[in-house]
Amino acid sequence: MYTFDKQLRGITFDDAIARTKQVLASKGFGVLTEIDMQKTMKAKLDVDIPAYVILGACNPKMAYEALQLEPRAGAMLPCNVIVRELGDGVIEVSAIDPVASMTAIDNPALQAVAGKVQSLLSEAADEL
Repeated sequence: MYTFDKQLRGITFDDAIARTKQVLASKGFGVLTEIDMQKTMKAKLDVDIPAYVILGACNPKMAYEALQLEPRAGAMLPCNVIVRELGDGVIEVSAIDPVASMTAIDNPALQAVAGKVQSLLSEAADEL
């Protein structure tokens, strides 16, 4: 699996985004970008999709450590977290597994950093 997933019920989509940002912040992540895919798909392709937002989450300490070990690792940053409506009042939050995404880089020290970030994102998903 390449994501950590959590399904939420009984809250609004906006509340799910706010809750996700709050839990990420408690783990040292800031949200650098927020892409509203529903709005973008409507504007660019005139298609309707369920609510879907991509949050670009970054833990500055871990990002700095990764960039010191492998400057091109920035191509894989920030860590994306998606919040999307599944229907029937279910909202799914999925965070990338950074270990899975960093396997393309052959650098054991970088894999160790990715493992630390993996733990933080996994904990965040569990806490949602």
